[in-house]
Amino acid sequence: MTKHTVFNQSAPRVDINEFTCDPALVEAVDTFAPDADSYRLGLIGAEVGTASYQHDADLANRITPVHTSHDRWGNRVDEVEFHPSYHRIMGFSVNQGLHTSAWAHPGPGANVERAAGFMLVSQIEAGHGCPVSMTHAVVPALRKSPEIAEFWEPKLLSTSYDPELRDPATKSSAIFGMAMTEKQGGSDVRANTTRATSNADGTWSLTGHKWFCSAPQSDAFLVLAQTGEASGSGNADQALSCFLVPRILPGGGRNAFFIQRLKDKLGNRSNSSSEIELDGTVGWLVGEEGRGVPTIIEMVNRTRLDCIFGSAAGMRQGVAEAAWHARHRAAFGATLIDQPAMANVIADLQVESEAATWTAMRLAAAHDDDNLEDFRRLATAVAKYWVCKRGTHHAYESLECLGGNGYTELFPLARRLREAPVNAVWEGSGNVIALDVLRALARQPEAGEAFVAEMSRSVGVDERYDAQFNRMTTLLKDAASSPAEAPALARRLIESLALTLQAQTLLTHAPAPVASAFLAGRVDPMTRGMEYGTLPSGVDLTALVDRA
Repeated sequence: MTKHTVFNQSAPRVDINEFTCDPALVEAVDTFAPDADSYRLGLIGAEVGTASYQHDADLANRITPVHTSHDRWGNRVDEVEFHPSYHRIMGFSVNQGLHTSAWAHPGPGANVERAAGFMLVSQIEAGHGCPVSMTHAVVPALRKSPEIAEFWEPKLLSTSYDPELRDPATKSSAIFGMAMTEKQGGSDVRANTTRATSNADGTWSLTGHKWFCSAPQSDAFLVLAQTGEASGSGNADQALSCFLVPRILPGGGRNAFFIQRLKDKLGNRSNSSSEIELDGTVGWLVGEEGRGVPTIIEMVNRTRLDCIFGSAAGMRQGVAEAAWHARHRAAFGATLIDQPAMANVIADLQVESEAATWTAMRLAAAHDDDNLEDFRRLATAVAKYWVCKRGTHHAYESLECLGGNGYTELFPLARRLREAPVNAVWEGSGNVIALDVLRALARQPEAGEAFVAEMSRSVGVDERYDAQFNRMTTLLKDAASSPAEAPALARRLIESLALTLQAQTLLTHAPAPVASAFLAGRVDPMTRGMEYGTLPSGVDLTALVDRA
């Protein structure tokens, strides 16, 4: 074999503190949560940057969960087995409180600090973020039934990780999942056919199926089921109720929770998603009977927020890996980062990443302030639609910066590209979110008014922003004036709302080169491009590349 020396390849991007080397995240945390524990975030950033953590992330996605329906003696067990790497990653996130720290230690900046930590781990391993997110999001729903919350909430707030399924009374911690959609309805949960009948002891028996049950290895789930016929008004919400369904019943017996199969997904492979059957499955009513959607909606809104965090984290991984490669690889007589064409691509990817990060942190801060409830109602849906959709193209362009290496499974961006679409699909795909925005504008006009009021704060700062603000308000008026035709322009409207939100956030909080580049590359119709790498002259590419 001919021996040769390997040269002109980048070193592994390991042993880097993913928090301290991300100026956008550091600055956003300092802006929106000045009292946050940045030292702790630095410890998280250092851990996820290690070679061992990254190796665990790779293993958890290559050696994927396995479902065993029966044990060797024929007993139905419905176990989901994970590689130990998954449990190490999951254990670290729970130990750091990234599931419920904002509930355990509420106060100014609590959601911002939790979000920053969640983004750091999701940057390297995204799949485990699903049960982490659902466990965080379930708390406000459970509080609608204080007696249920009294038992479960201390377990949710615990920072110990115990994946064994056993009598909940013997466990100090718990992880939650969710099962809403069915094969005939999908996002239209009002079309659910799962039925619930009341029992003499105050429990309910559920019978039906769920087409997507997330993280079936969890200790308990929120499940929607019909408890009666729709009211005379035709409002199907009156028949749909929310239930807590544990895997293991009090006393240690197994609940009738039958996993039919695990989903074979494009990405998110470390996370088990499943189809389940319920047959006399025991559940406890959460909230009021017939108010299932309002009960579970806060959980959905919180998981939607985590979708934004996850997409922003993915963008950071993409541009960081691309910039690292470009700094260590030479072609055509110069290091790639010194080639003007590549510098423009990296700078453009960084603009997108910064817009997502600053927006995510602003929304986290809005969840720390009850005075911003109306604003966040609309802003969260708008950002969920936009940031999550932008994630997939960003992942592809980042991958392309690595050339052939990026297309191989030995580098992390192939996995990131497969991972990116899930946040846009989960918790409401594009049209569902766009129509939700129209519904919020019609039913909660105070949400639209609060959003416009926030956006108006930057009018007069930059004429490009002023023009975008005017385009946004014109579309809002068009949608309001013709409700029947509004769905046809819903996506155009939500895009305009999102661009305005990101531009206003960057103008208000981010460094000037970042805000100016966003206005030039995303907002101004005279200078914005269709692809990454098309930032116009006048943009400070060097400043953006340095931040990448």
